[in-house]
Amino acid sequence: MSALLSPPGMPLQDLILGATVYFPPLFKAVFVGFFIWVIAHHLLRDWMYSGEIWHPTLMDLSLFALSVCLGLVLLVVG
Repeated sequence: MSALLSPPGMPLQDLILGATVYFPPLFKAVFVGFFIWVIAHHLLRDWMYSGEIWHPTLMDLSLFALSVCLGLVLLVVG
């Protein structure tokens, strides 16, 4: 049955194989930025949720966006 669904040499098989190999740089930046955010969030968590910041969730989201930007810069430069 699987031979009928994906005969060899069909473009769909090449597309699926190509999709597993190709990983866009933006996803790489999000992946690197996530780990930067985890470290920064751990270091700044007590300060963000202490009450000094009006909206800690918005600050956390902004910190994540900056981390993704830094991840993209690291991928481009490095």
